[in-house]
Amino acid sequence: MKVIWTNGCFDVLHRGHIELFKHAKSLGDYLVVGIDDDSRVKGSKGPTRPINNVEDRMEMLKSIRYIDEIVSFNTDSALETQIATSGASIIVIGSDYRDKKVIGSNLVNEVVFFDRVGSYSTTNILNIKEKLS
Repeated sequence: MKVIWTNGCFDVLHRGHIELFKHAKSLGDYLVVGIDDDSRVKGSKGPTRPINNVEDRMEMLKSIRYIDEIVSFNTDSALETQIATSGASIIVIGSDYRDKKVIGSNLVNEVVFFDRVGSYSTTNILNIKEKLS
């Protein structure tokens, strides 16, 4: 069985996320999605994030047919442990990480970079909403 791994905040789900999951699942048999816990999101995205807590984000992800398993993590070390435990052979990550360190890349056979779908971005969505308020 070929296991695929992807991870992120997945705070406000949008079409880009669904396309990422669809593509990742097409590369193997079993897709594991890791999500940052609330403290990690707050640390990377700022004090007003996440919009949805980790339990709610996990429940939303459970409804997506491409995803087979969802785990959360709170540190880089915990992320690496989750990737190793999953047995993934491929990590799928956004192309904005192309020239950055991909945590866990040493644990898999391949890293696949996924190009952003249009202008879909949680940050963009939240910025537009803020401007409209």
